[in-house]
Amino acid sequence: MTLTPDLIRATHDAIRDATILTPLVPATRLSLQLGIDLHLKLENRQHTNAFKSRGALAKLLTLTDAQKQAGVIACSAGNHAQGVAYHATRLGIASTIVMPEGTPFNKIKATQTFGATVITHGVGFDDSVQFTLDRAARDGLTFIHPFDDPVVAAGQGTVALEMLEQAPDLDAIVVPVGGGGLIAGMAVAAKDAKPAVEIIGAQAELFDAVSARFNSHKTHFNGASLAEGIAVKAPAPANIDIITSLVARVDTATEAQIEDAVFDLLSSEKLVAEGAPGAGLAVIKNNLDHYQGKKVGLVICGGNIDSRLLSTLILRGLVRDGRITRLTFEIDDTPGQLATISRIIGEAGANVVEVIHQRMMQSVSLKQAELEVVIEARDIGHVEQIVTTLRGEGFRLRTDSGG
Repeated sequence: MTLTPDLIRATHDAIRDATILTPLVPATRLSLQLGIDLHLKLENRQHTNAFKSRGALAKLLTLTDAQKQAGVIACSAGNHAQGVAYHATRLGIASTIVMPEGTPFNKIKATQTFGATVITHGVGFDDSVQFTLDRAARDGLTFIHPFDDPVVAAGQGTVALEMLEQAPDLDAIVVPVGGGGLIAGMAVAAKDAKPAVEIIGAQAELFDAVSARFNSHKTHFNGASLAEGIAVKAPAPANIDIITSLVARVDTATEAQIEDAVFDLLSSEKLVAEGAPGAGLAVIKNNLDHYQGKKVGLVICGGNIDSRLLSTLILRGLVRDGRITRLTFEIDDTPGQLATISRIIGEAGANVVEVIHQRMMQSVSLKQAELEVVIEARDIGHVEQIVTTLRGEGFRLRTDSGG
C-alpha cells in the first residue's frame, strides 16, 4: 500500500467519528513576542493527548477478525503506545506495548490505565524494535509500527487536512519529526490540498537523522533528549523519500532551545506541551526572518510531559527569566543584617522565598556569615535594580549568574 492523498482522505472518513477535531488557535502572545502570525494545532487535546491516536486507530480499523482476536503489539516511547492501548481496548482488542527502559512513569502508567500489558525493554525505541518483532512472531500478534506504515502515516496526515480546512490561508506548517510518519502524512495531504503551502520539519539536534539525510550532514546521536517522542535514530525510508520530495526544509534545535520553547508555550499560551512540539517552536524562533509576513501553523503534537520533569522545567524557566533568583551575601555576623536585607528587598517590590544563613562552614571567616536569599522578582531588570540598591547600601553579594 502507498501513502496517497486518496488514502489519507479515506482514512479521515474512517476515523472521524472516534477522533477529536482539535482546534487551531492563534498564538496571540507568542505572535506578538516573535513578530509573526503563529497558529497552534492543539493535538495535545486529542484522545490520549497526542496525534498518535489517529494513526493507531487507522491501523486497528484495517485488521481482520482473526487479527483482532489474536491481539496487537506495539513498540513506543509513549504516545503511540497510549494511542494503540486506548483504541484497542475501546474496540475489544488485546494489546501489548513494549516501552524502552527509562520511559517517563506517567506514560507507562497511562498506557496501563488504557488497558495494555506493558513490557519495558531496551535503551530507546530503536533498541526495542527487534524484541517487539520477535514477541509478535512468537505470540501471533499484529505489529503496529509507530511510523513505518502507510496506513498509520495516513492517519497522522489527517492533521494537515483539518488544519487547511480550519485555516486555508496558512503559508507554512511546522511539524516535529522523529520517524517521519507525521510529516510524511501531513506533507502528502497538505501539498495535494494546497501545493503552495510550505512544510517544514523540526528535529532535536541530538536525534537529527532526518536532518542529516535532508541537509547532507553527519548525525549527532548523543544522550537523552527532552523531546523523547521524536528521539528516533532510524526513520522509515519511505517517509524519508516523501520528506525529500515534498518538505521545504528540516531544521534542528538544541536541548536548551527546546526547553525554553516548552516553557514559552506554558507561560505565554498556557499550554502543556512535551518536548517534540517544543522543538517545533524552537526552530521557528531560530529562523524568525523566514516566517516574517507568513501565516504559520505549528502542530502541538503531544502534551504527555512527565509532571516531575515539568515542575523542574518551570522552576528553571523562572530562574532564566529572573523571576526567581538566588542572591548570595557575605555579611558581618552581627544582629540586624538579615532584617535590613529583607526590608530593602520588600521595599523594592520583590518577595523573599527562602533564606539559608550559615556560619559553620570554613568558606567564610569566623566573624562573617554567608547568607543565601532566594527572591521572587518581576524579571531580570527588576533583579538588577534590587542588586544595585543592595550594593549601594554596602552589601557584598553575587547572583546565580555571578554578577
